[in-house]
Amino acid sequence: MASSSSSSRQMKHQVFLSFRGEDTRLDFTVHLLQALKDKGLNVIFDEEKLEKGEQLSQAIAASDLSILVLSKDYPSSKSCLAELSDIMDRKRKPTDKHIVLPIFYHVDPSDVRNIGGTFKTSFEEHESKRPIEDVKRWKAAFAEIGASKGWHIEGGKSDGFETEYIKDVVEYVLKKLKSNCRSVSEELVGIDDQKKKLLVLIEQAGIHVIGLWGMSGIGKTTLADAVYKEVSPKFESRLFLQNISEKIKKQGNESLRHELLSKLLNNTPSIGHPYQERLNKKKILLVFDDVSDPDQINFMGVKYFGPGSKIIVTSRDIQVLRNGGANHIHEVKKLNMNDSFQLFSTYAFQLLNVPVDFKYLSFKFVEYAQGNPLALKVLGLKLYTKSIKEWKSEVTKLKQCGEIKFSHIFKSSLDGLDKEEKDIFLDVACIFKGQHLNYVEKVLSNYYKGARCGISKLVDKCLLEVKYESISMHDMLEEMGKDIVMQESECPGKRSRLWNCKDVEEVIRYDKGTDLIKGIKVDMTEVDSLQFCATAFEKMHKLRYINISFPDKMLWLKKLYANQVDSIFLPDELRFLRWDVYPFKSLSDFNPKNLVVLKLLHGNMDQLWNEDDDMNITNLREIDVSYCKNLKKIHNLSGAINLELLRCIGCESLVELWNEDDHIDLVHLRKIYFDGLRLNGCYSLKKFPQVPRPFCSLDLSETKIEEVSDSIRDLHKLETLWLGKSKVKKLESLHYLDLSGCPKVELLSELPPYLEVLSVNDCTSLEKVSFADQNLIQCDSLDDEFCKNHNFLMRFRNCFNLNQDSTNNIEANAMLKIGSLAKKWVARDDWQYNPDRAQSLICCFPGNKISANKFKCQSMNSSLSLKIAPNGGSGSRFLVFAISLVADLTHSLEFQLSECICEYQLTAAGGGNGGGGCENFRSEISFRSFYEPVKYMDYHVFILSSIDMVIEDKNYEEATFEFYIKNFHFDEDNDGGEKYIKVERCGVHVFYVDAKSDKDATEKRVAGNKRSFSHDGEEGDGGLKRLK
Repeated sequence: MASSSSSSRQMKHQVFLSFRGEDTRLDFTVHLLQALKDKGLNVIFDEEKLEKGEQLSQAIAASDLSILVLSKDYPSSKSCLAELSDIMDRKRKPTDKHIVLPIFYHVDPSDVRNIGGTFKTSFEEHESKRPIEDVKRWKAAFAEIGASKGWHIEGGKSDGFETEYIKDVVEYVLKKLKSNCRSVSEELVGIDDQKKKLLVLIEQAGIHVIGLWGMSGIGKTTLADAVYKEVSPKFESRLFLQNISEKIKKQGNESLRHELLSKLLNNTPSIGHPYQERLNKKKILLVFDDVSDPDQINFMGVKYFGPGSKIIVTSRDIQVLRNGGANHIHEVKKLNMNDSFQLFSTYAFQLLNVPVDFKYLSFKFVEYAQGNPLALKVLGLKLYTKSIKEWKSEVTKLKQCGEIKFSHIFKSSLDGLDKEEKDIFLDVACIFKGQHLNYVEKVLSNYYKGARCGISKLVDKCLLEVKYESISMHDMLEEMGKDIVMQESECPGKRSRLWNCKDVEEVIRYDKGTDLIKGIKVDMTEVDSLQFCATAFEKMHKLRYINISFPDKMLWLKKLYANQVDSIFLPDELRFLRWDVYPFKSLSDFNPKNLVVLKLLHGNMDQLWNEDDDMNITNLREIDVSYCKNLKKIHNLSGAINLELLRCIGCESLVELWNEDDHIDLVHLRKIYFDGLRLNGCYSLKKFPQVPRPFCSLDLSETKIEEVSDSIRDLHKLETLWLGKSKVKKLESLHYLDLSGCPKVELLSELPPYLEVLSVNDCTSLEKVSFADQNLIQCDSLDDEFCKNHNFLMRFRNCFNLNQDSTNNIEANAMLKIGSLAKKWVARDDWQYNPDRAQSLICCFPGNKISANKFKCQSMNSSLSLKIAPNGGSGSRFLVFAISLVADLTHSLEFQLSECICEYQLTAAGGGNGGGGCENFRSEISFRSFYEPVKYMDYHVFILSSIDMVIEDKNYEEATFEFYIKNFHFDEDNDGGEKYIKVERCGVHVFYVDAKSDKDATEKRVAGNKRSFSHDGEEGDGGLKRLK
């Protein structure tokens, strides 16, 4: 949405208070209500102002925060339960900012959570009188609030004064309402003062680089993340790069720098003269997390950043920050005693206060943790649900430990785990940290029966964490896990897992392997060379994991030697085999009966195994032999009944995937989901293989395949197909389609209406394009998550053979999608935190005319004015603009990045909210080439819209637009530059979206209610026509 507009309406009531009056009104609730009002808060509760029913629901919907005083008779009141149910419905919505705070007043939170004691009786009475669906809904809400964090007021003689609790509640409420930022976790404790200091530094012109320094687990990343989320909307480009040191080890400096610059400069390549200029002109916010070397900062091009940019760097080493050019270094402080108690209570009791009976014992643990947030979390989770007797036992262990050692805290947290869970923890610490969660689960589940449950338990105990679908852990925990393995033996060959390159080299070179070794991980950037003989792994009978990786491509062929043997012995117990630049010619001396993942990128094999080998590969789930340039065939895959992914990218010599004589059991295999088949860059592959089963993605780009066999028609799960620069002639009906550079494609008929990406550039034979007849329904139900995070693309660049019916169909489908997206964009309330990810629809095709049916307001130049239809309803509404442009690109240079810039002014009516004034807006929509420069030939029509063109209507009556296009071209041999392209024609269409009726768009779609948008004043249903 445009930066000048407001995305949310003011709430009428800041706090909704729910309680059972007969239990609490004469004492606690009256004092709480008065204390909240004394602080200027607007509090509403049902017995004061509201009638039952609709008014009550409206009051809950209009509040920022709800406080529920849960007393012994609370669930006996159906009105209290109805309030609770409405409140929890709001809390469950991921986009709702509503905050819910329970107070367990003279009741046990576990009884609420488990609906035990007298609560069970109350619900049994409701079940005999009320509809069963209502009672189920109430019980679910009651149990859910019982598991939420709040205050426990026990009411015994040893408990504190209720006035102290009220003071704590009011302070907490004020704090939550002040921040009210759900992009920052609600469980952040004790960082407000530090965050305020950093926000002041961010505003100071002379400070360019800010360093955050402190010990492991102290909260450097957490603090940096909180500041980043607070200030990121103020910057043109922003990026948070976590675990820099670890990423550089895996990717190398060049790869990481390319990633950084691609994201900051809209996918343009790495630094050269033109990039310095662009970096200098941009206002950038950048976070480098966990930096261990000042050169890591300098190499990323920070010196080119302009004066308005800010860089935040976190490190455990203050010298790194000093040498890295930090203008100010902030030491991240440990938590004070009050904050430590609050954080510890959150994890140990799932409460915001410590129960009376546990106060003294809690003090012992909080004192021991010395304000370290990670230690407090781990200790709290270890003690959660434990008895006082167990707590006392743990205190005794701390006393015996004597000196404060965080490793002791973390090691003691493993005591409650069984052997399998401990082994999973060590596997991740030594072998799998940073890998994709599903990937790790597949491998571990083949050996551990309870792998998924074990991972979940370790996550619950803060021993593992899942970030961006990857499994990880804190550096301190990784060090602890590796320390445990190191203590198994002084001799590396007698340890369970090896990751230190010197240890691996010693074991391999001097044949010191034993059957105690379960896993080996080698980062070959840390090794000068490794020589393997055929028997290197012969003594390691229990070896389950081999992970030999080459992050730095420059060193590949200089480090691995096969001692002139063709194959190597591999243990039968092997589950995971990743060996980059595999130096042997095959795997013929290996029985892969337990193997789950096989990755041999850039390997030296000409075959995986011999054609006559009878291989047991029933457990194999993934094969990746990409860039094995000598690989010609993959034999005997008929037994791979659980195979989900086969990647053969860049296998230049591959001529056959599997023999048709393999007699693959198609009937059986069709029942199994196959994630994907990737064959791009297999230049020698001419024949499309017999497809054994349904899969979701297929990549045949840069192959010599000309005909797709009829078996592809059975692929009802196929969602994504890449055919760029292939020789395939014709294709029908796909979910994601890239046919760029396929000159023989003539027809695309009945394309799915929910198609999100359609790229058909340079298909010079393409004549006919049509879409299936379910556009309206399907487009209206486009996936919400996809709409939030992706651009919708319809690219027909240089497809000059398209007939008029086809361009009409393309235009109609584009406008249909914009109509559906308009409602979703209006419904979003988090756009302001991610302005750099402005979602858009981009459509282009050859032509020099704009459809008069779709764009009634047009101009023969680059500017136009139009009247805004009056808002006839009483509620607020939003304007969503769709634009169409025509440009002559005949003489344009090749370019990698192009932007459509739209500058427009909205004039409000004299009596409206706008006060009769004007507001100016600017929207930029980028369309770029990710791989190489592209060239548009002749005239092209563009249809564009973006979440950045969603404006809250302030009684506007007129809009004036000015459009221009500029493109950028960058070249290693010259400075590159930018060029403006004249807009020959333009048109604008307005979607009017009623904000109130789109508040709960998802439920309305399910219910099939009338659509809430219209075209230029007409009803939406009447203005949309299904494609024929």
